[in-house]
Amino acid sequence: MDETTSLTDTARNAANHRASSGGVLMLIQYALAPAGLLVLAAGLLLDRDEVGWLGAGLAAAGVALLIARSVSVVRRSARIGALLSGALEGMPAGQLVCDGADEVVFVNAAFRELAGWRRGERPLDALARQFSGDPDSAREFRRLRERVRAGAAASAELAIPALDNHPPEWRKVQGQPVAGFPGSVHWRIEDITARWELEHVMLREQAKLADFMEHAPVGFFSVDQNGQFLFVNATLAQWLEAAPGDLTDGESRLHGILAAPPVSAAPYDLFDHGGGEQRGELTMVGLRGRRFQVAVAQSVVRADDGTIHTRSVVRDLSPEREWQEALRQSEQRFQRFFEDAPIGIALVDETGQLTECNEAFLALIGSEAGSVINRPMADLIVPAEREAVTARLKSVQGGADPAHPLEVRLSGGRELTAQLYARRLANPVRTDGRTDAGKADGVGLILHFIDMTERKSLEAQFAQSQKMQAVGQLAGGVAHDFNNLLTAMIGFCDLLLLRHKPGDQSFSDIMQIKQNANRAANLVRQLLAFSRQQTLQPRVINVTDVLAELANLLRRLIGENIELKMIHGRDLGLVKVDQNQLEQVIINLVVNARDAMAGGGKLTINTTNYVVSQPERREHETIPPGSYVSIEVIDTGCGIARENLQRIFEPFYTTKEVGSGTGLGLSTVYGIVRQTGGFVLVDSAVGEGTTFTILLPHHQGELRPVDTAEPRERRGSDLTGTGTILLVEDEDAVRVFSARALRNKGYQVLEAKNGEAALQQIETNGASIDLLITDVVMPQMDGPTLARHVRKLRPEMRVIFISGYAEDRLGEIDGVEVAHFLPKPFSLKQLASKVKEVIRDGR
Repeated sequence: MDETTSLTDTARNAANHRASSGGVLMLIQYALAPAGLLVLAAGLLLDRDEVGWLGAGLAAAGVALLIARSVSVVRRSARIGALLSGALEGMPAGQLVCDGADEVVFVNAAFRELAGWRRGERPLDALARQFSGDPDSAREFRRLRERVRAGAAASAELAIPALDNHPPEWRKVQGQPVAGFPGSVHWRIEDITARWELEHVMLREQAKLADFMEHAPVGFFSVDQNGQFLFVNATLAQWLEAAPGDLTDGESRLHGILAAPPVSAAPYDLFDHGGGEQRGELTMVGLRGRRFQVAVAQSVVRADDGTIHTRSVVRDLSPEREWQEALRQSEQRFQRFFEDAPIGIALVDETGQLTECNEAFLALIGSEAGSVINRPMADLIVPAEREAVTARLKSVQGGADPAHPLEVRLSGGRELTAQLYARRLANPVRTDGRTDAGKADGVGLILHFIDMTERKSLEAQFAQSQKMQAVGQLAGGVAHDFNNLLTAMIGFCDLLLLRHKPGDQSFSDIMQIKQNANRAANLVRQLLAFSRQQTLQPRVINVTDVLAELANLLRRLIGENIELKMIHGRDLGLVKVDQNQLEQVIINLVVNARDAMAGGGKLTINTTNYVVSQPERREHETIPPGSYVSIEVIDTGCGIARENLQRIFEPFYTTKEVGSGTGLGLSTVYGIVRQTGGFVLVDSAVGEGTTFTILLPHHQGELRPVDTAEPRERRGSDLTGTGTILLVEDEDAVRVFSARALRNKGYQVLEAKNGEAALQQIETNGASIDLLITDVVMPQMDGPTLARHVRKLRPEMRVIFISGYAEDRLGEIDGVEVAHFLPKPFSLKQLASKVKEVIRDGR
């Protein structure tokens, strides 16, 4: 046994003896050194006082030590122990040494502070208390203690939860079993909060950078010298219809995603020219076949070890191409809008020069683009208005309100009126998107021109039609009043003629009165014809047949010094008109033509079929699409001056000498044709002649033969009859004449001045009344209302309506069927004939 072993065994035996007698067990390891006895604490750190009083402690424990050389060895050991204790005490990390019973052997101040160690508390329990607020940290600390108790070294980074608005703190806890002293553990605790926060900041930034790389709006990739993918971000993988892992599987290669791989380049090159820096556009192909254009920029990097990899950026050009295509289509749409706009559009720069215009504008001015581009806009305005237009355009350029249009006259190939709208527009102004050099700072104008010529014509037509309508209404009203007067005049003349025969000296006077009354009645009919209020009896006819029957009469009308030529078109369509009125129209036009050719000439009547496919505007009329029969009356006379053409159809307007005409001839023509649904057009030149064109709409009905038999009232002269008639008329003269005339023919007549009086007569004498004759227009109760009441009482009673208004004709009046109608003025014979016809048919 060597000296060291002997001392150890002796000390251990002494210690055991002391411990068994209630002393303190302290294990001291020592060795003999050249300077004497060296005392070592094998894994145990002793307080400096314990080292200083080592000898006394050993003596108290009953341990005998053999001192070999000198007592200075103990002093040296004390200094070493104090040095070690001071070093551990000054460490920033907490240090704790516990024995197998978790009793403290050594602890420094840092541990007390970091562990929050309270007096009377076990240090490890203090640590467990700190970590108890975080379940994960508490669980991990328990596992750490279990591993250390099992004899393994272990460490963990644990969180202390945030308290009292303080951020969480982090501790690194390490446990190390002490070799040679079973159950003894050296614990170390360190504050790593600052490091943890720094690391997490770095991790967050790294995560952000990684996320940016993965999901940036551009693709990133890297390949090695073999073209094998080292990295592909999520954006590029999505474009390639793959997941990033699909391309970095060790099998995918760069040239596999290129539609046209370079043939004479390295596997990592994108283009045939290769090089360290590669830029350009190419087509990539996705795993499912999607092709898309990309712009790429690639750097080829050679590492120190000679290996090669790339840093590559990819930009998908598909959105840009789509945007460019959308822009191109938008420009095309704008160009089409500009070119195909139905209104004229012109672009003017800040100097007033026209830079561009559309086809509608060129059509307005009747010029080609080459003759107006780069010309001052003012040159295209009539001279009288240029100054005003120029001033208006300058004011708009200066910021004036452009809301109100300006009416201008353009001086192109044809002078016309247009509304001009001007708007400010920053120069340069082009429809193709390009700019005009040197004009970027100016303010131009966009001008819109709306052709007002047609509108002016429509306004004139409307004004003319309103005037004609007003005159027609006036004429119709006057005619109605005259018809009542003429009915009385003609009727009383007829009554007088019953008493004054041709041999009577008063006979001629009465006949003169009646003839003039008939002439007045004819004038009234012409007024009614103009106002389209005369009674018509239309039927289906062939115009050629009518003109053939009129030919001889027309030749007698025009005389021998005028040549009459009729040209009949083939397969003329049928028309539905009142034949007598159509004959009157032709006669009036022929008479006018004769008067225009006082020295002789040529008169041509031409008939053709005329088809209108699109609405035609002629003079003040708009002719709708359809098939028509055209009748042209052409003379070679003096013609009509332009200023008179607008008024020739007005009543009582004439260009003939005073006393040569009534001024109702053309008015009658106009009224008859328009009432029939046709149109009258005129074209005339002074000194050359006039052409009147009548357009009558085709009728799809069948042509029926004309009944040429004489009316029944003409076959016999006996107009007498029997029966009771209720006569209702508010005009006293008409009622008195009609009652006397009917009584004269053998009828019993009951008179009523209005509808109410008539109903009283019916209630009193209803059973004996055979016929009701009533005026249409009466105060209080009119004729149709009276007829409705009568038909409720006597459904079988016949009714004759009389009226001076032509709209009250055969057909229906205010919902009442009109089977019998007698227009005013009427004569005694016409009245008696109509009454006898109705009563006879009723029986």
